Amino acid sequence: MPYVNIQITQGATRGQKANLVHDVTESLVKHLGKKPDHIHVVIQEIADANWGYSGMLTDEWKNKSAGGEG
Repeated sequence: MPYVNIQITQGATRGQKANLVHDVTESLVKHLGKKPDHIHVVIQEIADANWGYSGMLTDEWKNKSAGGEG
């Protein structure tokens, strides 16, 4: 029984998350022959302040990349 955990920063719409679940499920069916009713997909949304990227917290990185002060 495949279990897929997708971790993303917050901001995805319900529709985007539904598309992720659909596409991941279809990929496991196509490439591994798994049954859709055996596949579990969990999406964890992590606040930018709880995610690090390029040596800094993601909220700081986004602010700096947008030209703000970081």
